[in-house]
Amino acid sequence: MRRGLAVAAAVVAIDQLVKAWVVGFFAARSSDVFTVFPAFNLVMAWNRGVSFGLFNGGGGTLIFAALAAAIVAGLLWWLSRARERDLQIAIGLVIGGAVGNIIDRLARGAVVDFLDFHLGGLHWFAFNVADAAICLGVFFIAVDGLLGEGRRN
Repeated sequence: MRRGLAVAAAVVAIDQLVKAWVVGFFAARSSDVFTVFPAFNLVMAWNRGVSFGLFNGGGGTLIFAALAAAIVAGLLWWLSRARERDLQIAIGLVIGGAVGNIIDRLARGAVVDFLDFHLGGLHWFAFNVADAAICLGVFFIAVDGLLGEGRRN
């Protein structure tokens, strides 16, 4: 379980450090958009909803935080039973990302999203380090589910 918890702790630390830097960076600017590359911007977006800005009208901060905490509890239970190194790391990525976003909801009232990739006028939803860790973790869990049993047999 230590491996997954170490990954989770690293994700939370990196996520919170980067978010603090982004909030400070945009506090000193007059614009909420900073172009880094032609297809990538840093933006200051406050997500009060769930994934991809769904239900972003606000009012559900504690409900979303409680739901995420329940999911983290289930993931911790799963992590305590996982024996494969890759699966432990994948679960740790998801736990770390979820905890990073829970911290935002409780401390800031919204999740800080700032990574904005786009192609011309087509923008993907803004996201953050925690979101990326969750997506990677879920991807690796799926790969483990599809390929892991064959490796273990």
